[in-house]
Amino acid sequence: MSETIRRMKDLPSTHLLGTGTPMCSGCGGLEALHQIYDVLGENTVFVNAAGCMTLLSVYPFTPFRGSWLYTAMGSAPAGAQGVRDALDILLQQGRLPPEDDLQVVVLTGDGSAYGMGMSATSGAMDRDLDFIYICYDNEGYGNTGQQYSSATPHGATTATSCGSRGYPGYKKDLFSVWSAHRPSYVATVIGSEPLDLAKKIEKARDMTGPRMIIALSPCPTGWDYDPKDSVDIGKLAVKTGVWPLKEYENGVVTHTRVPRDRPPVEEYLQRQGRFAHLFRPERNEELLAEIQDRVDHYWEEVV
Repeated sequence: MSETIRRMKDLPSTHLLGTGTPMCSGCGGLEALHQIYDVLGENTVFVNAAGCMTLLSVYPFTPFRGSWLYTAMGSAPAGAQGVRDALDILLQQGRLPPEDDLQVVVLTGDGSAYGMGMSATSGAMDRDLDFIYICYDNEGYGNTGQQYSSATPHGATTATSCGSRGYPGYKKDLFSVWSAHRPSYVATVIGSEPLDLAKKIEKARDMTGPRMIIALSPCPTGWDYDPKDSVDIGKLAVKTGVWPLKEYENGVVTHTRVPRDRPPVEEYLQRQGRFAHLFRPERNEELLAEIQDRVDHYWEEVV
């Protein structure tokens, strides 16, 4: 494990990205993807749904040393099924040596995972598709201006929820939705906790069947903060209990990090402009208390 993390730290900035790749500085999704790809390696085919990460590819180049396939936003699991079926046929016919088999990996944002691609993903899990699904969750439709999605947290402002109380809905519990399908594995990760992330990706890599990963992805442009603060904001998401690090396996949910001395959630919220209306021109004590109470209630159920 230490060797994996050491190699992550030694990677040059061009390890994953092609020259001129138009990605936002401080992207938490890219931070996680760097680490995930270092574990999975080039013996992979990424089926990438339309979203922020498709901007990594500039025709005719892709950022991956392995294979890459672009699909519409809701179609990545269906694309993964076709790729996996084709690989299996080639293996059965002896036209593909087992050592050349590829790990099929879906890569989507939360707009697809939590919303547009939900039915295709459910069907793939029902069929026991042998694939890894990675969702980079920046809590909005980041590629088109940060409109709210089913992953947007309560009270956050977005391009389509910009009133004085922010988004009136609540973030969907995708971990529980996926776990209810009883896949091989489900885990939450974040790039700012690389040891936890690497352990989970290594575990998923060595399993078969549907393996589902949700990576909280701090977004400087959508969340309105300085890009240099991405790692600190990610760590605060874990420390305050806003983003539980956990995994599902064999019907059991295990929390891999339990924050014993949780700072107030507002320490996390204050670092992001999307929550500025909760503090200025005056504090919205009611909404702040509601957000804190929901986090507290979650951890009371766990501990």
